[in-house]
Amino acid sequence: MLEPVTDEDGAPFWAYAARGELRVQGCARCGELRFPPRPCCPHCQSFDDEWRLMSGRGRVWSYVVPHPPLLPAYAALAPRYNVAVVELADAPRIRLVGNVVAAPGAPIDSVDPARLRIGAPVRVSFDGALPRWVPERS
Repeated sequence: MLEPVTDEDGAPFWAYAARGELRVQGCARCGELRFPPRPCCPHCQSFDDEWRLMSGRGRVWSYVVPHPPLLPAYAALAPRYNVAVVELADAPRIRLVGNVVAAPGAPIDSVDPARLRIGAPVRVSFDGALPRWVPERS
C-alpha cells in the first residue's frame, strides 16, 4: 500500500485520518471550509484555521476505472478497482478522492466497477490514514 505524502498544510488532515477522523480545514475568521489544505483562506485571506469534524457521509461525484500502464503497486489490480471522487454531505463544495470498497478493511478491488453509480451514497472508512468509501445501504 502506498502511503500519503504530507506537507505542513496537509499534515493535520492525515494525522486526524490516522485516528479515524475525517476533518476538513476551515477558516477560523470567516468559517469557509477549504480543501486541499493551505495556509491562507482564499475568501478573507486570514491565516487562522481550524479543523472541523465531518460526518463522513457523501456521494459519488465521479469515478474512473484505471487501466494499465499504472504504478507498479496497482498494476496487478487493474482494471478491477475504482478511484472515486466523493462530494461530502456536510460540505458539498469539498470533494475527496479514494476507493469505493465493499466493507471497512476490504481491498480496493472488492467492488465490481459495473456496480458503481454517480450519486450513490457512501460513508468514509479508513485504511490506515487513507480514506476509503463504503456504499450506504438505502
